Amino acid sequence: MVMTLLAIFFLLLLSAFFSGSETALTAASRPMMHQLEQTGDKRAGIVNRLLANKARFISAVLLGNNLVNILASALATSALIGLFGDSGVAYATVGMTVLVLIFAEILPKTFAFRYANRTALAMARVVSAVVLVLSPLTQGIMWLVRGIFRLFGTDIHGDEALGAGDEELRGAIELHSGDDDAIRQERAMLRSVLDLNDVQVGEIMVHRRNLVTIDVDCPPDELVRQVLSSPYTRIPLWRGKPENVVGVLHAKDLFQAVQAHGGAPAIEEIVAIAAKPWFVPEYAPLLDQLMAFRERREHFALVVDEYGDIMGVVTLEDILEEIVGEISDEHDVAVSGVRPQADGSYVVSGTATIRDLNREFEWSLPDEEATTVAGLVLHETQRIPEVGQSFLFHGFRFDILRRHRHQITQVRITPPAEQDQGA
Repeated sequence: MVMTLLAIFFLLLLSAFFSGSETALTAASRPMMHQLEQTGDKRAGIVNRLLANKARFISAVLLGNNLVNILASALATSALIGLFGDSGVAYATVGMTVLVLIFAEILPKTFAFRYANRTALAMARVVSAVVLVLSPLTQGIMWLVRGIFRLFGTDIHGDEALGAGDEELRGAIELHSGDDDAIRQERAMLRSVLDLNDVQVGEIMVHRRNLVTIDVDCPPDELVRQVLSSPYTRIPLWRGKPENVVGVLHAKDLFQAVQAHGGAPAIEEIVAIAAKPWFVPEYAPLLDQLMAFRERREHFALVVDEYGDIMGVVTLEDILEEIVGEISDEHDVAVSGVRPQADGSYVVSGTATIRDLNREFEWSLPDEEATTVAGLVLHETQRIPEVGQSFLFHGFRFDILRRHRHQITQVRITPPAEQDQGA
């Protein structure tokens, strides 16, 4: 009887080990384990290899756990039947259920979940050995399981989690909670990095109506004056018509030429020092354009549409601003943007981009069909609204404040929370 009790106690310890190891390894932080392995922690490497083949690891743990639980229950039933006769079955069932539930399930799993990383590292080597020993049995079980699934027309090799990695990252970003400015900025940056492949160059470019360009056939002195008065260091040069860009002049190159000649150089020399224009399609993803900037060691590109007409320009700074937010320096041109109002609404320029508003205020306005506030209003209303009209879509209220000809220049946006408070 004493030997039976000792055997049951030992089997319960094994059951607790299997339960705790399953919880610890599945709850362990994959990024932390990867980092520890990179720093030379061999136990973290074992954890990563176990998780790389999770089906094999889970099968081995479940097999071991069920074996010891069933064996412990069988021993307890046999012992209690000998003591109490047929009623021993009921005593064994109740007693083993309580013991297994508390000491082999709840306690080890609670501890393992609370200290998942530490427990996973401590158990890694033993679990790896168990998986190796039980591998022949688990392979046979997995073969049988796959066969049963095939009978019901299910392929467990199919990757149902296709794209789940990106969604998992987005979910983790949203769980990075907090309302202070630093955390909000971190969330915005991480979201923007994941969005780089979904945003096109045409959505962030400086539109052609806002470009600073110079006619290359103007007098050299006038050209130098225009470059000096411009806030930009790279300026497109055109000949004949603004769409015919013949080069991109860097202010530093021009000033070096002016210094070398003791005055404004000839137009031919200015054209010669100008860089060859680089044209990129407006539908290029930002991630591809960022890689292209790195490969070519360029900072400036002209954006063209499907007909080859110039739509605007995009710079390396424009793409970086999509990640880190607006980068301002002493030469930036001040533009009308967003003015918060006392009632919780915002007076917004029609040219303000939806992505910037979503990033700044953590709104969720759609930017698939339109990139600016004016474009969103036109898309939703399907007409050119009049000043004074109000619209409600996507939970926000849009009041048209100003319009210049057919262009919406200023809108008041009231978020849902402020609307509810006003009501």
